[in-house]
Formats: sequence, C-alpha cells, structure tokens
Amino acid sequence: MKRRWALAAAALLVVLGAAAWLNRKEVILWLVTTLAKDRDIAPYSPVAWNEGPAAAPAGKRPPNIVFILADDLGINDITAFGGGVAGGRVPTPNIDRLAKDGALFAQAYAGTASCAPSRAMILTGRYPTRTGFEFTPTPDGMGRMVAMFSDNDRSGLPPADWNRDADDKVPPFDEQGLPGSEVTIAEVLKGAGYHTVHIGKWHLGSGKEFGANAQGFDESLLMASGLHLPEDDPGVVNARVDFDPIDRFLWARMQYAASFNEGPLFAPGGYLADYWTDEAVKVIRANRNRPFFLYLAHWGVHTPLQATRADYEAVGDIRPHRLRVYAAMVRALDRSVGRVLATLKAEGLDENTIVVFSSDNGGAGYIGLPDINAPYRGWKLTMFEGGIRVPLFMRWPARIAPGTRVERPAGHIDLMPTFAAAAGAALPTRVAIDGIDLLAEAAPRADDALFWQSAYYRVVRQGDWKLQVTERPKKTWLFNLAADPTEKTNLADRDPARVKAMTALLDAHRKAGRAPLYPHTIEAPVAIDKTLAERVGAGDEVAYWPN
Repeated sequence: MKRRWALAAAALLVVLGAAAWLNRKEVILWLVTTLAKDRDIAPYSPVAWNEGPAAAPAGKRPPNIVFILADDLGINDITAFGGGVAGGRVPTPNIDRLAKDGALFAQAYAGTASCAPSRAMILTGRYPTRTGFEFTPTPDGMGRMVAMFSDNDRSGLPPADWNRDADDKVPPFDEQGLPGSEVTIAEVLKGAGYHTVHIGKWHLGSGKEFGANAQGFDESLLMASGLHLPEDDPGVVNARVDFDPIDRFLWARMQYAASFNEGPLFAPGGYLADYWTDEAVKVIRANRNRPFFLYLAHWGVHTPLQATRADYEAVGDIRPHRLRVYAAMVRALDRSVGRVLATLKAEGLDENTIVVFSSDNGGAGYIGLPDINAPYRGWKLTMFEGGIRVPLFMRWPARIAPGTRVERPAGHIDLMPTFAAAAGAALPTRVAIDGIDLLAEAAPRADDALFWQSAYYRVVRQGDWKLQVTERPKKTWLFNLAADPTEKTNLADRDPARVKAMTALLDAHRKAGRAPLYPHTIEAPVAIDKTLAERVGAGDEVAYWPN
C-alpha cells in the first residue's frame, strides 16, 4: 500500500474504535478528505508571462496555433450539429463559428474514451501501443474508493473490481506520466522557432521528466487541483452528483489551486474557465510578434459540476439542477472561445492563426444527463460512438475556406502531424508517427484504420466498418457506420469473415506494440444505453472499462 493509504488505514482503526456507530464508508471518505487537503496554497499571484519581441520580424511568418480542448464535452452539447445542451436552450455561437468560418470534421474521434491517453495521443501523434501510456493516471486510492462507493443496489450494475496487487505496482500519481523520451508537438514547434505555452489541465505526470515544461512547453500554468471555484465561494453554484462514486471522490480530494512552471501552489484568479481565458488573452498579446503555440486545456465540463452564479442565472430555469449547472459550464466554455477569437482579431493575428477546438472524449454517463452524446450510443469509458466521437473544428482563414466539411474519419492522433506540417516543422525521425496531416487530402492512413485500446477492450474502424471486442463480458460488436451510425444493429454473427479480418488487424496492432507502462487497477461496469442515474435491467448491455 502507498504511504498515504497506510496512514489512512491506521487512522481509520482509531476512528472506528472511538465511533463504531458511524457508517464505515463515510468515515473513510472523511479520512480521505482530511488527509488529501494538506497542501499549502498561497493567495492569488499574477503570472509574469514572457514578453515576445516589441516588433514583428520581417518576412513571412508561420501560422500561430491555438488548440482549445474541452473535458468530457458531449458532441450534442455543441449547437453546430443541430442539437445543443438542454434541448438547444444554450447555444454555442463562438464554438460554432469555428466550424462556420473553417472546417468541421464530421467523423472525428478522440484518442480513447478517457482523458489522459487522448491527451498523450494529441501531443505525440502515437498510439498507446507505441508509448505505453494506455491508462488514465488516477490519484492514490481512487480505484479503491470508486469500487467501495459504487451503489450497485441502486444502479443494478454488477460490482466494480479493484485489484490491490496491481495497485501496489502503480507508480505515485505524479509519476504516472508520458515518458520523457516521447517527442511532443510542443517540442517539434519549439524547435521550429515557436514560443510554446500550456494553460490548464495536463494529466500526463509532473516533474523533470513528465511535466509540461519537460515536454516542450516554455511556460505552463497548471491546474494543480480541480475545483472550478472554492465550494463556499459566493459566486459559485455547485451540483453534487451523489450517485456517482467518482464525483464523491473528487469533492473529497480536490482543492482550488494552480501553479506556474511547477512552482508553489497559489489560488487561481477566478472561475477556472474565465481565469485561464484571461491568461490566454495575455499570452496572445505577449506573443503577437512571434509565432506561438497555445494549448488551452479546459477542465470544464468535467465534474465536480460548478458554474458561476452569473452563468447559472443566464441559462434560465433548466431542470434538473445538475443540468442547469452543466449548461452554465458549457456557456462559459463558449465564452472562452469567443474571447480568444476576439483577441486574435484585435491583435491583427486572426488571418494567420489556426484555432482548433475539440473534447478529450465523449460525455460521461455517470453525471446522469441522457442527451449529451445524442444520437450516439455509449459514454465516456465505452468505445461506442458516444464515448469516442467528438467535435473537431479547425479555423485558419489564410488557408481553410469557410464552411468546409470533411467526411473522412479524423482522430486526435492526427493533430500532431497536422500542426507540424502547417508550421513547416519536420516530424521526429527516430519515432514512428501514426497520425496523418488532416490538411493533406491525399495523405494515406495505414490500412485505412483507426485503433482504440484499453487493456482487453479493443476497437478498430476500417473504412465504414467498426469492430469492438472485449473480454468482459466476452463480446464482439460489428457495425457498418455508413448505414448504422448509432450502432443499433450488431452484424458480427452475419459477417464472420469480416470479423475475422478485422480481428486480425487488432491482433497485429497489439502484437507490434509494447506493454502498458503500468497495470490497470480497477474494472468498472458501464451501461451502454443508460446513465448512472437510471437503473440497469436484465436486457441492458454492460461493458467493463479497465483502467
């Protein structure tokens, strides 16, 4: 056991002996809360961003690149697709503008159905079978807590399994990182003369090997813990999701903290989405006379669900309460995109700046909101379209015509080579890059295939066909996405030859790769067609997510 949990166990014995009448789970939750929130956080401190040259150099300049990544945003939360959160009551005009003024990738995919491996694929252009970064890093004790607090009697789901032996083999949270030997797009662009800046979530480890500064970013304003605002802030509206064990863990463990270039912790300067956008605006202004790469990685709309009171009032009387808070968080994201675009225009950078928007995976079913991935089946932590299909918009007025629609499947894994090609930067030669340049129409994709993998849950899309295989439960799904984009009709039994051929692709993909950097510690059941707020019955499909 890790040291913190050893301390927690010892303290637990004392508490249980003195107060045996308390609920055991609540005692453990209290201990986790008490032990976790022991870091000193200084008051808010302004960030001193590096100032670029006072005047722009002569000659042609490569495009600036701004990549804005949302967290757990459902594809139906964007009104560009004709839907929108809460039945379209909260439009996203600024995000939609990226599609209107540039390219909408109609079949865009996250790297996987959870956050950190997708982020690693965005930065490296490489599959986990090459990097070993296959599982999302989780804080010490999270797997155990999620398994313990899962309310299977209420949900009807089978139990989640926590593997103690595997947990003992996992490095500490900060060391569950993308290896420093990997070459990121920040390193590639930095080598081509770009100033590189990261703001927000990182989730790829920290310190001299794994942190953003170590991975090619000149400057990094890091989300050091994940409250969007302090829980008792007069300007915040909170929505706890008590039926979700992940939510309970986050409320217990999270604080309101940031750090700059991995320095001391300090309180952020406002609601995270707005604060990070304030800082992004400063970065754009500071670098107006040199090429820059800005990676703005929002925490919204990830739990804990927290919105500003102003946004909560602005979206109107939406019910239930958690949907209203969620809708207000979407509003804040859209405002962020609008402010970034307005700053680029004000600084004369609008024409030659690439702005890309996406989400790290699909919306999460564990927040209990049924329409966020509509019309697609599945959620975050499943490989159905709802878990991996994401918005992907790219605006570059100097090169991309307004209203461009790209039907060819695209993935997060393609962003690294796309950005490098746009910047005129050479890709690394000592590692294989799996993605393709999305702006090169004839760029071939090996086997015309995209791959996803989380331990024994493996998926390949080849052309219009998508095969999913998993060992828990042992199941094979085959779908023709051209005829059945919402994956309603499983054709596996009708087309065994195709199943065999695509399974061979999956096997070859895994065989050619490396093992994960560390094992998964929990296997959690997820209902494909129901949120965690709904009870699962005998006829409902369930798949386990190993992480």
